[in-house]
Amino acid sequence: MPANHRYSAQTALLLVACTVLASCSSLRSVSDSSINPVNWITPYKVDVIQGNFVSKEQVEQLRPGMSRDQVKAILGTPLMASLFHADRWDYVFTLKRQGVEPQSYKYTVFFKGDQLDRFAGDDMPSETDFIAKLGNKRKLGDVPVLEATEEQLNKAAGKPKSDAAATPAPASAPAGAATAVYPPLESPKQ
Repeated sequence: MPANHRYSAQTALLLVACTVLASCSSLRSVSDSSINPVNWITPYKVDVIQGNFVSKEQVEQLRPGMSRDQVKAILGTPLMASLFHADRWDYVFTLKRQGVEPQSYKYTVFFKGDQLDRFAGDDMPSETDFIAKLGNKRKLGDVPVLEATEEQLNKAAGKPKSDAAATPAPASAPAGAATAVYPPLESPKQ
């Protein structure tokens, strides 16, 4: 290959590479939009739950003068109990879910000796409110009623309509119960 053809091929490849790179930067506005199919696919992110959830009902059970064991029975083991702050227990709860703002709740319990002195923290949601927040955003539609007529049951079992009405149930079986013969659980020894 002559030298001038080689330089013209390298120049052409360099121009093509520059054109492609320049077009990539102009596509940035398209890639940010919802039109781009790459934005339709999102990776699965695991829900991250850390700490102890303290509900409004649990906080309402706290009374000054309770022992540490009583507080632990109501609220559970504290997430943070410091050696430097032996009279303070911190209950921290965080929940991070895909597509939902992270939720964080903090509640602190203070002791004097072995007795509960005071407690303070975030306004805690009730258990029902918290569970309602956990509801999935996806709507799967109405759940169909799970009822079947006698005719549909017979059709699913593979019995003809007249055969089901003519076959009487044995005397030992309850009325309306169908009898079935099952194979043995273990194979015969050979």
